[in-house]
Amino acid sequence: MNKVKEQIAVAIEYGLNETPIVSASGRGELAQKIIDAAHKAGIPIHKDEDLVGLLSILELDEAIPKELYQVVAEVLAYSYWLRGMKPGDEKSNE
Repeated sequence: MNKVKEQIAVAIEYGLNETPIVSASGRGELAQKIIDAAHKAGIPIHKDEDLVGLLSILELDEAIPKELYQVVAEVLAYSYWLRGMKPGDEKSNE
């Protein structure tokens, strides 16, 4: 019997924060709402089961642990590149 994996989504935010934080997290229906909101806002989505598993145990607004900085930095850099931005661009709009 195949067990269907529950969908999990975690949103991370860096922009105006000193370090990346978890800005949204959910499972099942809530995960789908997070994904739909990201699509609607034009936010790139990165699929990585291992990373989302680690990030999903963090609390909302909790800083990303230093042990995950490298992989999160790669995801964020790719996201900025896709949007034609570089880190710090959002801070200049204050």
